[in-house]
Amino acid sequence: VSATLWPEAAELGVGWVAMHRQGTPATMQIAPTYDDVVAEVAGFLAAQAQAALAAGVAPEAIVVDPGIGFGKTVEHNLELIRNLPALARLGYPVLLGASRKAFIGKILGLDVTERDFPTAVLAGLCVHGGADLIRVHNVTLTRQAVQLAAAVEAAP
Repeated sequence: VSATLWPEAAELGVGWVAMHRQGTPATMQIAPTYDDVVAEVAGFLAAQAQAALAAGVAPEAIVVDPGIGFGKTVEHNLELIRNLPALARLGYPVLLGASRKAFIGKILGLDVTERDFPTAVLAGLCVHGGADLIRVHNVTLTRQAVQLAAAVEAAP
């Protein structure tokens, strides 16, 4: 699917997000496995970015997304989040969409309606860890958490 969109994205001069997922929506959460989730996801994203560049997509239009929750276990998600700097080293902005995800509920035993506060904490950690863009549901709470994390990071 991506290959058919790259020329159109290039022609229109719009942004393009390379997102990783293992399997299809129907199968991706059935025992996902990786030898090295960070290396495999980074390799996939790098290859997708290179293919988009070859099709004419501008380098500044490319964003990479590790696909948190898309064919990944709780442990895979945590390992990818902990290793965001490895994805940032690809040289493209990193997008993270972990808002209200099931892995948060599994870790904390929370229903989806109770996940905004943990999502905000996670967003602060992710921005500190190298995420450039965050997809969230509760913007106000997340902004506060990210601002607080930035203040801690900037403190002398």
